[in-house]
Amino acid sequence: MPPTLASLVHHTALKLSVLAGEDRLETPVRWAHVSELADPVPYMEGGELLLITAMKLDAEDPEEMVRYVRRLADAGVVGIGFALGVAYDEVPAALVAAAKEEGLPLLVVPRRTPFIAISKAVSAAIAADQYRAVTAGFEAQRELTRAAIGAEGPAALLARLAAHVDGWAALYDASGSVVAAAPDWAARRAARHTADAERLRARPAPASVVVGGSGTDAGDEPTDRVELQSLGTGRRTRGVLAVGTGAPLGTAERYAVHSAVALLTLTTERSRALREAEQRLGTAVLRMLLAGEPDHARAVAGRLYGGLLDAPFRMLVAEAVPGGGTHQSHAAYATDETAAEASMDADSGGTTPGDPDRADPLGVLVDAMEAAAARAGEAVLVVPDGERMIVLAPDGGAAVAVCTEHAEGIESRRATATRPRDRAAQGGGLVVGLSAPAGPIAAAAAYRQAEQALSVARRRGRVLVEHEHVAAGSLLPLLADDAVRAFADGMLRALHDHDATGRGDLVASLRAWLSRHGQWDAAAADLGVHRHTLRYRMRRVEEILGRSLDDPDVRMELWLALKATAPATPTLKS
Repeated sequence: MPPTLASLVHHTALKLSVLAGEDRLETPVRWAHVSELADPVPYMEGGELLLITAMKLDAEDPEEMVRYVRRLADAGVVGIGFALGVAYDEVPAALVAAAKEEGLPLLVVPRRTPFIAISKAVSAAIAADQYRAVTAGFEAQRELTRAAIGAEGPAALLARLAAHVDGWAALYDASGSVVAAAPDWAARRAARHTADAERLRARPAPASVVVGGSGTDAGDEPTDRVELQSLGTGRRTRGVLAVGTGAPLGTAERYAVHSAVALLTLTTERSRALREAEQRLGTAVLRMLLAGEPDHARAVAGRLYGGLLDAPFRMLVAEAVPGGGTHQSHAAYATDETAAEASMDADSGGTTPGDPDRADPLGVLVDAMEAAAARAGEAVLVVPDGERMIVLAPDGGAAVAVCTEHAEGIESRRATATRPRDRAAQGGGLVVGLSAPAGPIAAAAAYRQAEQALSVARRRGRVLVEHEHVAAGSLLPLLADDAVRAFADGMLRALHDHDATGRGDLVASLRAWLSRHGQWDAAAADLGVHRHTLRYRMRRVEEILGRSLDDPDVRMELWLALKATAPATPTLKS
């Protein structure tokens, strides 16, 4: 503890006594300062014990003493030490009355106690307090280090840290989820600050923020002062440490927090060489799987990825599209309205707050998947591939679930965005294709499935598409493409031109005939014409197109062309 007025009064060598402010003697003293100026306030910083003899003060003037004492109190002076036997043999009553009225402690310094003795006592107490803080900080560092390298890892470190700061501590992963807290009851309290931890993700590490510490909660209990520190040395935050206490941290407590930040950063931010080695190993394993060598892949993966190859996995291909647009429909948002909005933002000097989803969508997705896998004890294989990322994750595991939730969150934000530019930017240009469950022997097929799903996601304007959904769905949505429509329009244009002259209804007749698989009577009945009339129309179709309807490829192309150009059927809402 730093020196206080009470500790100085109880100092046997100083022989100080108290005339006013007895209830404020526990106030810490930052320094002891001697000044005989009538107004020493410009030279004060706050927290000082002011030592005076009143040689240049009219200490017997009540009004002057009220102004003098009030100005000192407003400047943060914690007390006055009045020396007897220099200018006054007794402390002037006006000064005593003013000190009592202001509630400012007034100490009597006897003749035999020099001011230098008080200054030395304060200085020695401050030095002793700093030494205790440094010693306690080093001891905390040793304890935290032992905890960090022990079997319990971060959980044990948080327990030690919480004890040192007399509060609670929590660790959040890169996705903002609480992964550990101490004591046990702190997990619920830490969950209240998930949003605060999320906000630190948008700021380069190291970063910190302090929240709470004033007011009361819904139960009229004082709120904690919570300090959050980001973990990581790169551009993205790898995690967040939160420390909750009832008061601001002291020197020793801050040493402990800084040590914990350093240790947790070491455990969450792996060395660049180790990351590169793991990436090279993961790339080799993936190449072997795609080359149809699962046994070799298992041997190379060893314990690092071996468990992943012993059960069905999903292959995921994620792509970051520059400019925030992930597909053609997003490009359509770049209208005059979008340009006007951008111009308005530029003119006003406005900036978009840091959003990691936009700045590095692939990194954010991979961080979330790896954090979920770590919590669930899963192994994931991540291989960078230029502007893309290839991931192998256990089927039905936490990593795949988080990927799906992440994509759904981006889709939801797009749906609620009001401005076209905001809708186009949501997700930072992220597109994901997810394969069906597969084993090591079918890795190449899973990769093709993920690529196909990625292509469909771009075409449909989706963040994520699963290959199972594509395979189980209809082929018709894939026809919603400008190139396909252009081909269909060109193929059917001559028939539409013929019908426009009023010389028949060849397009409708062709559609009816193809839908009835070439059954003349059924198709004629659908059209309400004689079957010979329908036969004549089909011969005219062959003459105009120059192609035979007996060719199954021709019938298939014509049917797809009719589907691609068919107007949408309105759906009535109940």
